[in-house]
Amino acid sequence: MKFRRGSEAANITSMPETAHEERVRRMRNYAITMAVRTACFLALIWVRGPWMLVFAAGAIFLPYFAVVVANAVARNRRRPTVQRPSTIVLAGSPTPHEQAQEAA
Repeated sequence: MKFRRGSEAANITSMPETAHEERVRRMRNYAITMAVRTACFLALIWVRGPWMLVFAAGAIFLPYFAVVVANAVARNRRRPTVQRPSTIVLAGSPTPHEQAQEAA
């Protein structure tokens, strides 16, 4: 007995990113955060007044946030989802789409 599916191919799973892709993404995010921290240190040389406190806080607290974000693996990981096929129609019998076209 042969089975025929509709015109759409069923997507069985949607795969999460690979370990390599995840590691590259985390390293890129960490490097960007550390670059912002370096910019905060450099800004401390030229900036005076209340802005100095803002850049000092960035230089002090950004490493903590960079490490927390880089190590947050499980929360960002997508779980695979299974999509169910709509209907399986026996070969030779008309699909609902074909039945609707015949009726029209």
